[in-house]
Amino acid sequence: MKLTWSTVVLAAFLAVLVGVPILAPQFWVTLGNYIGLYSIVALGLVLLTGVAGQTSFGQAAFVGLGAYTTAYLTTRYGTSPWLTLFVGLAITALVALALGFITLRMKGHYLPLATIAWGISLSFLFGNLEFLDGHTGMTGIPSLAIGGLELRNERSIYFLIWAIALAALWGTGNLLDSRPGRAIRSLRGGFEMAESFGVDGARLKIVVFVYAALLACISGWLYAHLQRFVNPTPFSIIAGIEYLFMAVVGGAGSVWGAVVGATLITLLKQVLQDVLPQLLGRSGNFEMIVFGALLIVLLQRARDGVWPWIERLLPRAPPLPVRAAEPLPVRHYAAQDGALLEVRAARKTFGGLIAVNDISFDIRHGEILGLIGPNGAGKSTTFGLISGALPLTSGDVVFRGRSIGSRPPFEIARRGIGRTFQHVKLIPTMSVLDNVALGGYLRGRAGVLRAALRLDRREEARVRAEAARQIERVGLGAHMYDAAGSLPLGQQRIVEIARVLACDPTLLLLDEPAAGLRYLEKQELAKLLRTLKSEGMTILLVEHDMDFVMGVTDRLVVMVFGEKLAEGLPAEIQRNPAVREAYLGGV
Repeated sequence: MKLTWSTVVLAAFLAVLVGVPILAPQFWVTLGNYIGLYSIVALGLVLLTGVAGQTSFGQAAFVGLGAYTTAYLTTRYGTSPWLTLFVGLAITALVALALGFITLRMKGHYLPLATIAWGISLSFLFGNLEFLDGHTGMTGIPSLAIGGLELRNERSIYFLIWAIALAALWGTGNLLDSRPGRAIRSLRGGFEMAESFGVDGARLKIVVFVYAALLACISGWLYAHLQRFVNPTPFSIIAGIEYLFMAVVGGAGSVWGAVVGATLITLLKQVLQDVLPQLLGRSGNFEMIVFGALLIVLLQRARDGVWPWIERLLPRAPPLPVRAAEPLPVRHYAAQDGALLEVRAARKTFGGLIAVNDISFDIRHGEILGLIGPNGAGKSTTFGLISGALPLTSGDVVFRGRSIGSRPPFEIARRGIGRTFQHVKLIPTMSVLDNVALGGYLRGRAGVLRAALRLDRREEARVRAEAARQIERVGLGAHMYDAAGSLPLGQQRIVEIARVLACDPTLLLLDEPAAGLRYLEKQELAKLLRTLKSEGMTILLVEHDMDFVMGVTDRLVVMVFGEKLAEGLPAEIQRNPAVREAYLGGV
């Protein structure tokens, strides 16, 4: 077996981890315990903030829920500590669900402000409840025991803390390399992209929020049985800010960034507390000033975090090849008489502006319909009404005989409609293969738990094989393992088409797919669209390039000022005087 740098680094890390409680002085064992506890909390923030893009300053409050639950139940009722873990997880899940439903609806700066608010509220609650002994804190928490072995001292509980931390790292790493993990990564770019391939973005955000809260709860439970005493101070908003610092400094997009960040912040604080009083005297809290300044310098030098910076210095491991796998199931929709999709008197107003004025047209099975018109004609708005990105003011959109008007985009995607975007929406740091595999979200069933436990590998192999097939199909096989953001714009548009093909759609909505493509690339795209049509695909094409449109479409619908001006074969539209007037001003 050939050793890679990642294997060597992991082996060295595990060797140090095992050696600390055996060989190191008590001081380093204590630091190791706290680094393990902090790593578990920071790991949740890596997923929530670094990957899903939802900033939270309140994770320390969830640590407090885990700690106070076990402290109260074990000291007041003599409950088994292992049972209190599950009670604490249940309470934390309920609280996180309630807070998630309220705060995750917020956007921009309102979301972090809301997490600060409930983080402060919960920490004050711990200190003001008499049955939790207020600010004095609760003592007499029993030690943990495994079988007949009591974990009474820091050296004995060290292995449990790090076993749980490593299990959390393994599970979260598995989760990110999976169907739900790719969907979580897509949330950072907003709901529009995620929902276009069937992800319920609002629900997934809450799932991630609860996942991060449960990790914090486990850390709090361990902390209580390590210290055997709890008070509100470690669960304040200051602690919540430090946890976020750990995730960001370590590398908020990487699971190992949680460990690196927790280690750096913990050691840096300890070193400053030891060294600065000797240099500057004991009066004044200079370590906080220097600590903040050093963090600013560190983030200036490694803006993505320390772990990604380290990864760039190490040799890059070759990507794992895509294995042959059983094909994914495909939709079997027999062509029916009549239209596949009907737009019926669709209207969209923005205040007093009528963007789309009672437009009606249909798309027939197996055809390529072009929707064209001058700038400002309402094409993109109509496209948004069909894809679910915009709600209808009046009228309806009917697909396969069922109304989809004003339905959420993820519901429309689940019915067999796939789309691309006028402005390319890819995850630039992910490979082309993983971006295209996002499109196969609806063709899998693995959830968060199955993915974290790595029980989804067969399904994952099938999704990745399908993604590779679609990449080869659009002619980008040589770029399969390249970062999507490294490709030129034209090729990124082709990647979007490969991604939507991985959805196995019945109706394909293409929003200006030829924009930014060179002549030969347009010819290849036209060839691909004709091939898709020959395979039974139905396509709605919104495009400005008239030469391209005239060469690939079967019918055209022309819009002007939000209304349908003309409809017919490309040759008829070219000869239509009203269309010539609209485009050329009568010339």
